[in-house]
Amino acid sequence: MNASAIAMLAVSIVVVWGGLVAAVINFRRHPELDGDD
Repeated sequence: MNASAIAMLAVSIVVVWGGLVAAVINFRRHPELDGDD
């Protein structure tokens, strides 16, 4: 793999895992209420 492929791989990993961590933090700050609407 060349340098640009490795850079894109690193960016995509950071975006995916960063989004996952941000979603978990957001969910812990504002938990969904149990509603049977």
